[in-house]
Amino acid sequence: MSKIRLRTKLCDMLGIEYPILSAGMGPTLLGEKTGAPVELVVAVSEAGGLGVLGGSGFTVDELRQAIQDIKARTDKPFGVDLLLPKHLDLGGAMGQDGPDELPLSMVLDQIPKPHREWVKKIKQEMGLPDVEIQLRLNTTTMRPKESVQVCIDEKVPLFCAGLGNPGFMVDEAHANGMKVLGITGNAKNAKRMADSGIDLLVAQGHEGGGHTGRIGTMVLLPAAIDAADPVPVLAAGGIGDGRGMAAALSMGCIGAWVGTRFLATDEGGALDINKKKIVESNDEGTRVSTAYTGKTLRASYNGYHDLWAGSGLEPLPFPTQIVISSSLLAAFIESGQEKFVGGLAGQVSGIIHDIKPAARVLEEMVAETVDILKHKLPDAVDM
Repeated sequence: MSKIRLRTKLCDMLGIEYPILSAGMGPTLLGEKTGAPVELVVAVSEAGGLGVLGGSGFTVDELRQAIQDIKARTDKPFGVDLLLPKHLDLGGAMGQDGPDELPLSMVLDQIPKPHREWVKKIKQEMGLPDVEIQLRLNTTTMRPKESVQVCIDEKVPLFCAGLGNPGFMVDEAHANGMKVLGITGNAKNAKRMADSGIDLLVAQGHEGGGHTGRIGTMVLLPAAIDAADPVPVLAAGGIGDGRGMAAALSMGCIGAWVGTRFLATDEGGALDINKKKIVESNDEGTRVSTAYTGKTLRASYNGYHDLWAGSGLEPLPFPTQIVISSSLLAAFIESGQEKFVGGLAGQVSGIIHDIKPAARVLEEMVAETVDILKHKLPDAVDM
């Protein structure tokens, strides 16, 4: 039997077999290397797609080592996703020249008093333990310029900005044979990013997990394609099988950026409790909230969403808000209160019912996409 073929312009641009990228999912401050670790990147790239490392949980040195580990395990193209925050407002002791780590309790003392007192109140009312963890201040999110330079030094085939506009480093990336990808949630930003010189744009709809915008995928894709022209667009948000992939291609996208479905795989770096919540979810099983990072972020619904909604507080700027969520989530996990714990996940969780190898996810997605485009859609057209 001949091998299934699914090829678009994206395959030629990146040197891959199938136009499917695993999203560069990862934590943002504490540094547990969850989300899209080396194992997931290698699995997706080896299967013919392009795996993207979620680099936000690594220190700068760990990022370099992870890139080198990927290179040692596959000769296929891959990407690295970093967050590029505009502001790092975490206090004087936490700047570029500050310590690599600080106790979380010390960092909590530096946030505004109303937020600090709310955390204390929740812990007292719920009988939560004080879990002393070290807040890593030398992560790629805290030191984005150094981290971008690591990617350039290592000549990563595809640099992805999960947050922020990477236009500032396009020229140097191109000089080193790299491609640059940005992510947007609206048409206005799609044009701004395209004008900055990036090679590829991901348009992520409101359905997507992690940081997400306000526009649904079906409306966003044609608007972003028009606004970004001639920069090609990949679809994200609500794509978990071949049906979503076929729809994205039919709308004019050249590929897909797939997060939650790859998170819920053997190689996906989500905590077991978060994988469990994805496969047990329904189509209303996620929420968008500023509770975790200060930016709108979609995660599996849990009691922490309700606690934050009832606080009456405005979120602190990204990434300072993560100090609050990290403190409470560590205490929830330590005390076994799983109903207050939930990881990043998209609405597509409602159609994900099992955990399996990433390669099989990709193979099944490709097969279903081809079946729809080759056999089912032609039946709808009477020429």
